[in-house]
Amino acid sequence: MTAISTQSKQTLTFEQFLAQYPDDGRYELVDGEIVKILATRQHDDIADFLNKRFDREVDRLSLNYKVSGRIMIATLTKNGKEQGRFPDVSVVSLDVWRANRSAYSALREPLQLAVEVVSTNWEDDYIDKLDEYQRLGIREYWIVDYLAIGSRDYLGNPKLPTVFVYQLDENGDYQVTAYRGNDRIGSATFPELELTIEDILRV
Repeated sequence: MTAISTQSKQTLTFEQFLAQYPDDGRYELVDGEIVKILATRQHDDIADFLNKRFDREVDRLSLNYKVSGRIMIATLTKNGKEQGRFPDVSVVSLDVWRANRSAYSALREPLQLAVEVVSTNWEDDYIDKLDEYQRLGIREYWIVDYLAIGSRDYLGNPKLPTVFVYQLDENGDYQVTAYRGNDRIGSATFPELELTIEDILRV
C-alpha cells in the first residue's frame, strides 16, 4: 500500500478523524493527518484471500470471531499520540463487536488478530504498527511480506517472501516466528489452519 497525506497543518483527534472520514476510499489517521491508503490489486487479492481463509475457519469450527477488512482501530504511539489504523484483515471477538452494534466500525478494544500485507511503506508495518499493536494488546499480528521488500535485518540474505507471526506473551510483549516456503504458518487464533507462504504467493 502507498500512503498519501490529504491534510496539512491540522492535527486531528481520533474522533475528529472519524467525523471527517472521506467516503471515497480507505484512510488512516497518522500523526494527526488523514492519510489515504492506496493498494495494488495483488495486495488486495492477498488480503481478500486471507479474509476468506480465516472466515472459513470461523465457520468450520464455530469460533466466536468476526473477520473483516473494514475495521478501524484506535492506537497510541509511544509518545501518546492517537492514531487511526486500518488493518488489511482484522479478527475480533464477537462479544467485542456486538457490544455496540449501532456504532461505526471503529474500535478502541484490542483485536484478536491483525494482518498487514506489506507494500512500499514497509517500515510502517515492521516498526510503527508493530509497536502500536503491541501497545494496544492485539494478541496476534501477521506481517505478510509477499514481495520480500523489508530490509535484510528482518528478511535475511537472500531476502525471501516471509510471513512474520507475532504473539503476545504473558508479559504483554510480542514473540515472533518467521515462516517461509512451505512452512505451515502457526496461529494461536486459528490453530488448525493449513496455510503456507507458497499458498499466499499463488493467489
